[in-house]
Amino acid sequence: MIDKIKELIEEAEAFSAQSKEEIEAFRIKYLGKKGLLNEYFAEFKNVAADQKKDYGQAINKLKSTAQDKVNALKEELESKEVSAGKFGDLSRPGHPIEIGARHPISLVKNQIIDIFSRIGFNVSEGPEIEDDWHNFTALNLPEYHPARDMQDTFFIQTDPDILLRTHTSSVQVRYMENNQPPIRTISPGRVYRNEAISARSHCFFHQVEGLYIDKNVSFADLKQTLQYFTTEMFGKSKIRLRPSYFPFTEPSAEVDVYWGLETETDYKMTKGTGWLEIMGCGMVDPNVLDNCGIDSETYSGFAFGMGIDRIALLLHQISDIRLLSENDVRFLEQFKSAL
Repeated sequence: MIDKIKELIEEAEAFSAQSKEEIEAFRIKYLGKKGLLNEYFAEFKNVAADQKKDYGQAINKLKSTAQDKVNALKEELESKEVSAGKFGDLSRPGHPIEIGARHPISLVKNQIIDIFSRIGFNVSEGPEIEDDWHNFTALNLPEYHPARDMQDTFFIQTDPDILLRTHTSSVQVRYMENNQPPIRTISPGRVYRNEAISARSHCFFHQVEGLYIDKNVSFADLKQTLQYFTTEMFGKSKIRLRPSYFPFTEPSAEVDVYWGLETETDYKMTKGTGWLEIMGCGMVDPNVLDNCGIDSETYSGFAFGMGIDRIALLLHQISDIRLLSENDVRFLEQFKSAL
């Protein structure tokens, strides 16, 4: 009888199957309630005492061999089914590729670049880690100038001359140092200021600043350029310029666009006035031109700057600026249709 069990062990080891049905039939034959193993276990009481040990070892080996074979065949078959599901039917339609979404900051920045490129402005970029000269001094802000306090700056502790730029005007300085008029450029980029984070402000945000320098540039040229931008960007043609102060422009102005009072949201955004501030601007101070190696007796120019984040909040009716930097996929997926 032990020889018969050994034959069954060899048979189990050599068994192979191509389907679940074959594996199940094998399992029932050996391991089922009425299977061979139960029969041999039932015969154990009739085995001679001197053969019980060998007999018991044989049927235990048969049981483990059969069980291992069932498990191995099931695993092999499942692996084949997974591969076939992925690659077997090449006529099946492919899985849909998830469409990405541009960030609202990128959408607004690209729109601004497109608007100004139509009237000859190119794009210039510069480092986010700046030195004092390009961020302050060249822009008519010498050391200890009180206007430096208008911008809470992140300085590098190991070197007080190195800082995170507080505006992209530093890019304009670098551009003027390396290019002679006529100059017509915009400088988009990320800037940093040591401010408390809230729904309306952040310690880093995005700006785009424009610069135009040539002979006989006037304030009227500045106003017409901004009129063109607001019409193209917002569909609003009514603007006003209010006197203001910036160290690197003189005269300087704040630009408001008439947004209207058609909805409750319009009342909230404009505080009931209908007017919305969107940027600052002015004629480039002659000292700035001279600092950058441009003859202020021959050339004049204007500059303007606006916050990209603020315009994104405005155009897309976003209530919290922190949403722009939290990388919440649920928020970003809303802008798929804006590609």
